[in-house]
Amino acid sequence: MGIEENRLQSWISNGQVAISQLFFKHYKTLHLSEEEAMLIMQLHAFVEKGIDFPSHTDLAQRMALQEQQIMLCLQGLVRKGFVAIEQGTSQDHILYEKINLMPLWSRLVDCELSDKIQDIEKQDQLEEGKLFQMFEQELGRLLSPIEIETISMWIDQDGHTPDLIQQALKEAVLSDKITLKYIDRILFDWKKKNIKTTKAAIKHSKDFRSHTMKTVAVEHSASNPVKKAPFYNWLEERE
Repeated sequence: MGIEENRLQSWISNGQVAISQLFFKHYKTLHLSEEEAMLIMQLHAFVEKGIDFPSHTDLAQRMALQEQQIMLCLQGLVRKGFVAIEQGTSQDHILYEKINLMPLWSRLVDCELSDKIQDIEKQDQLEEGKLFQMFEQELGRLLSPIEIETISMWIDQDGHTPDLIQQALKEAVLSDKITLKYIDRILFDWKKKNIKTTKAAIKHSKDFRSHTMKTVAVEHSASNPVKKAPFYNWLEERE
């Protein structure tokens, strides 16, 4: 038994993988017929009771199939790679055969992981769509193909999350400099400072403005009103 099978077997034993739920969710995707699906569930029930190779007679008593039909159905499952029939040796050195459903379980887990990946990709697409809409709202126009490509590169090549890019857009709005060049500079500065989350970006900007306010307050005498601290000019940031 390989590493992946050992891991999957451990998950099943510990109840981390609900086989019946996964099976009924994905068996249609695997192009299993209703008869094949029922036979698999019956085999699984026998194996869980410690009967590693139920006879065709035992199976026929539980199903609306004849023994000959069960034999052909089982052969089909083996041929398709869903079920394996293995040989083992007892403590008395007697050879015996046993049903192994691990090939099917592995494919069920693959189906589930594939679904999760698709869900993540759909969520990413929704977030990117919202990001483009936010840019268009702030710019007051539709994005050009080059602008769409630039924003996509921030995500795909630079590794910025849509949330972080939204925060950079907010910084640009606060500074009244809503240009992609300005936002790109903000993101570049954050990446240089290893700022990867919205929370860290907000803290960084807040700390800068707080420091600037204190500096401005010190530079002005009591007779002069304290001016509002300027926003950080990201385009003037030096290497």
